[in-house]
Amino acid sequence: MKLLDEILEFNTEFVAEKKYEEFATTKLPNKRMVVLTCMDTRLVELLPRALNVKNGDIKLIKNAGALVTHPFGSIMRSLLVAVYELQADEVLIIGHHDCGMSGMKPDGIMEHMRKRGKSEAALDTITYSGVDVREWLKGFDNVEESVAHSVSMVKKHPLMPNDVPVHGLVIHPSTGKLDLVVNGYDN
Repeated sequence: MKLLDEILEFNTEFVAEKKYEEFATTKLPNKRMVVLTCMDTRLVELLPRALNVKNGDIKLIKNAGALVTHPFGSIMRSLLVAVYELQADEVLIIGHHDCGMSGMKPDGIMEHMRKRGKSEAALDTITYSGVDVREWLKGFDNVEESVAHSVSMVKKHPLMPNDVPVHGLVIHPSTGKLDLVVNGYDN
């Protein structure tokens, strides 16, 4: 059985047995907060428990490295929607130790792309479109600095309200311990 078939089979039972009822909530966050964090598998259940949040408490956005890399990209748009339309009054950006984006070099990813059939012409097309592929695929060297940079991009965004605190934290992916990088109340 393929993974999608397993998921659909489980989902049929989940709905039939009304297991969704325990997750009932509204689209607005109870704790009026939006969290940007990494897509790391170790954080799926650990992060909410370490933050003491449950379904309905926060808006949760995930990407590789909890990075805000472009002021007008989808991550920034999602943060602005959460603040302006979905009643989030605070922003948390949470990176983590031992992140796959830490020290990641674009040449390695590009080589994997080539091995899976992507041609130099495909990479060139992106470059000709005005995207510096190496910069776009680059990771970071220091998680605390990366979090602080993302906090700064969000806080200084011309459309982010000045009264919205933007906090930066780093979580340990084994213990859930949170280290404060930026206290948004101080800014």
